Amino acid sequence: MLSPPALSLISRSRICVSALFLLGSSLACAGEVAIGVFAYQGEKVANADWTPVIRYLNQAIPGQQFRLENHDAQSLRAAIAERRVDLVITNPGYYITMEAEFGLSRIATLESPDTPAAKTLGSVVFTRANRDDLRVIGDLAGKRVAAVDPDAFGGYLLAAREMLRQGIDPESDLKELRFVGLPMNRIIDAVRNGEVDAGIVRACLPEQLARQGELRLAEFRVLSHRQEEGLPCALSTPLYPNWPIAVTRHTDTALAKEVAHALLSMPAGSEGPTWTVPADYQPVHDLYRELRIGPYAYLRDITPEGLVRRFWPWLLATLLALLGWIVHTVRVEHLVHRRTSELRDSLAARERAEACMRDSQEQMEHLSRLSVLGELSSNLAHELNQPLTTIGTYARTVLRRQESGKLTPEAVSEACTEIASEAERAAGIVQRIRHFARKRSAVREPVDLAALASEARHLLVGMLANPPAIDIDDRLQSACQVLADGPQIQQVLLNLIKNAIDAGRTLPAERRSIHIVIEAADHRAQLSVIDHGVGLDAAQLAHLFEPFFTTKPDGLGLGLPICKTIIEAHGGRLWAEPNPDGPGMRFSFSLPCHEPSA
Repeated sequence: MLSPPALSLISRSRICVSALFLLGSSLACAGEVAIGVFAYQGEKVANADWTPVIRYLNQAIPGQQFRLENHDAQSLRAAIAERRVDLVITNPGYYITMEAEFGLSRIATLESPDTPAAKTLGSVVFTRANRDDLRVIGDLAGKRVAAVDPDAFGGYLLAAREMLRQGIDPESDLKELRFVGLPMNRIIDAVRNGEVDAGIVRACLPEQLARQGELRLAEFRVLSHRQEEGLPCALSTPLYPNWPIAVTRHTDTALAKEVAHALLSMPAGSEGPTWTVPADYQPVHDLYRELRIGPYAYLRDITPEGLVRRFWPWLLATLLALLGWIVHTVRVEHLVHRRTSELRDSLAARERAEACMRDSQEQMEHLSRLSVLGELSSNLAHELNQPLTTIGTYARTVLRRQESGKLTPEAVSEACTEIASEAERAAGIVQRIRHFARKRSAVREPVDLAALASEARHLLVGMLANPPAIDIDDRLQSACQVLADGPQIQQVLLNLIKNAIDAGRTLPAERRSIHIVIEAADHRAQLSVIDHGVGLDAAQLAHLFEPFFTTKPDGLGLGLPICKTIIEAHGGRLWAEPNPDGPGMRFSFSLPCHEPSA
């Protein structure tokens, strides 16, 4: 005996009845695929529209048996929820609603023979031709309007979005919004008979009825008239994607691929409609979001009343927290006012102390400069005495020659030239000393360290009888710009160079030379003054920058502390170390580089 009939589930929603083997005969098994269609115009029209597609799929995919199921909006939703259909053909609005609720996935989009698939569906808002008061959709405020249904995509929703865009709320700004249902000819009759002021129908319906002789286009006027290239129909709205065919979440993936391939391969000009790749349905999502319907109906609850009803426990807790925060804020504000007053008094006292400290620091810097001049006063007198003696000598020579009658114009010219030259030399020495000793306010500006070092060398050489050789080695790149107070940095240089001169004063000439190196190090400009003197021991180095500590018999011990204060006020650092290349010391300071201003 052979086995009894067996029932096998081939797909989630396709039931395959296995063959009943009896007496050696067999019956082939084919999978059944249900295609649910939104038949908004009734079963007769839906069968006429979609039966060619079913017939084509049965021919293209012989292993499956496709059948058509006509539904209205509610029954189609129930069929999807109960997994009674495998594929769905519906308008774009119902598609995105079912996509959000049941996870439908579009595999193809219906293709219009005259327009691209992505731009096919539109609406027409029309009125009687003799209504001169109605030209654009924005003129409908306070008027009576007829439409198909609140959920009709081309018969209402597209026009409703355009009303909102032109400042009209269809639910509150119209005198009457009348939904008359299908067929759409009812809307045309209502406008023609004056029952309403305007009507909303899907695009191309008036032209279709005109070709059938059921109306004359001259009877009506299209509001907000627009024309899309390639579409021989009047429009009041932009075009939206055409109907999609979608698979349900439980549909077999292999079947979905076969159906998509078959539909996209459907030849143009065949008995049924043709299909193209899935269109972009984001414009439909945007429309439903603006109208706050379908998957975006929750946005209607975002009102003050709705929020209070849904979130009153949270709002109550927030209110209590807010009251507590207000009490806390008032208390803190009182404490802040009281402590601010105390802090203001403290800041005022601090500012007075800082001002006093700045005055004292400026006074110390000024005294330091005068101290340098005092230590060089004997050499300064010697340097000034030379040009003055030369001036007196030439003047007496001219007088003697005049008395002896040997004064010639050439001698007078030579004497005057030398006198003028020596006078300028003396005036330069005095001018540099006055500029150095002048008390002034600090000003930060770009400075050239090499130029400051050269000027300090020139000032010291002009005041010393037998100055040592001072060599300046400028290795600093031009990209490093230093912002500093030039005279203060020059004062630091004078102190360091003078200390280097004093360190080698009793040494042979070859060890009295001073080397100044200017270079870049870690985004900083570094200047080092190197001498070849006797150097300092570790104990002296430990106290070198302390006030009143000095290694000179006649020193005050203020020069290096003041120099350290100046450099640190500029954001830099001053330090001393033994000369790594021989005897002597190396005093160095670094200043930060700044980006050149644009």
